[in-house]
Amino acid sequence: MGWTGFMTSLTAFYLLHAIPVRPSVRPHLVSRLGQRGFGLAYSALSIVLLAAVFRAADLAPVVPLWSEPPGAHWLVLCAMVAATLVLAFGLFRPNPFSFGGSRNDYFDPRFSGLLRWIRHPVLFALVLWSASHLVVNGDLAHVVMFGSFAGFALLGMRLLDRRRRREWGPDTWRQKLAEMRAGPSTLPHPRNAALRLVGGLAAVLALMSLHPWLAGIAVHWRFLP
Repeated sequence: MGWTGFMTSLTAFYLLHAIPVRPSVRPHLVSRLGQRGFGLAYSALSIVLLAAVFRAADLAPVVPLWSEPPGAHWLVLCAMVAATLVLAFGLFRPNPFSFGGSRNDYFDPRFSGLLRWIRHPVLFALVLWSASHLVVNGDLAHVVMFGSFAGFALLGMRLLDRRRRREWGPDTWRQKLAEMRAGPSTLPHPRNAALRLVGGLAAVLALMSLHPWLAGIAVHWRFLP
């Protein structure tokens, strides 16, 4: 595929995440597909294009920029544990500040949990994943891929905050933030917390096991004694 295929797939991936979600475009797509249909189609296309980007990066010419630092695989493991735990404790709960929240009408800023510090758990996890993998993938194609993913996530946080501030108004935005940050630092119910913790750690083990199929290279052996 070469550089043309890599840049084409990467551009298509970012266009998918820029155009369909625009306020002037999304309502038309939702009216045709329905909210559930839009979500399923958007998720399916995202996965397909992400797989295409991975494949194109593997097939692009190898231009080495740096070698993997010694012991950097442990940095990746720590970052992935943190990323999966952020997702485990940040998803499937009310979160009107970001996308992907469920039952947002029930959001209580006094009991925001992890969202008190991390308003955008999906994008924050994406930063951890891409930045840590950037360290251990020092060829040009993967540097461009993981570096742009990290930049995309950081920019996305700012754009989401700007959108919510515009939708709610500056005063309401500041009030909601102040209420959330002033609330007690509560933890989930012990049973809920245990389930989320186990789920996050199980996700790390699953990703390590599936890594040969997801990324074309086995990594679990690097952590064996």
